Amino acid sequence: MVPVLLLHGSGPGTTAAAWNPLVEALGERFEVIAPDLPGFGAEPKGARPLYEWALDLVDEPCAVIGNSAGGALALMLAARGLATKVVAVGSMGYPMPLPAGLDALWGTGPTEAEARALLDLLFYDPPGDEAVAARLEAMRAQPQYRELFPAPRQRWVDALSLSETELASITAPVLLIHGINDRIVPPEHSVFPLLRTLPDARAHLFGRCGHASPLEYTAEFNHLVVTFLETPDA
Repeated sequence: MVPVLLLHGSGPGTTAAAWNPLVEALGERFEVIAPDLPGFGAEPKGARPLYEWALDLVDEPCAVIGNSAGGALALMLAARGLATKVVAVGSMGYPMPLPAGLDALWGTGPTEAEARALLDLLFYDPPGDEAVAARLEAMRAQPQYRELFPAPRQRWVDALSLSETELASITAPVLLIHGINDRIVPPEHSVFPLLRTLPDARAHLFGRCGHASPLEYTAEFNHLVVTFLETPDA
């Protein structure tokens, strides 16, 4: 089976469980590795940079799918020859000023009002009460979240950015998937410059979509990813 590493994003309440619909779509055709990032879920907060932690997950080159901060980690692995294919979703990785939406996301606390504001920020359509309650429960399970990305937060964006030279060195095929209404990682600072810089890239943009395309367009998103992974020399 083809190994596929899934790296989730950095929002409060997020864990590897965010990938469950995609894991189901990948089925038995792929060997899926879906860890929690340090400080999320079952993974304790670490002292090392996220990229150094990600290096320990890869024994040999494999397909890597990353969302947001996880997309930046996927591109970093690819720049070092450790990815055979990359799917970067709402991805960070290109140098950019700290977006106001990302600053707000990293500063979110575990209250009902902030959980609702977070989902308003993440999704194009307003969240329902059930979604807010579920997110609030997940956020309360991470009481130390605000310690992960303390202000000033531009430094965390910089730590998750590659230079244009590094990006231009990536030879692995890259599929960029982005919501055109993404306020957390705006497409003008991400998918568009990445598409211009990466040597072998293609992009799919979802209209009327925020930062959560795997959940906002689940069936179509999963089809895009599976087709890309299964296409020889994509």
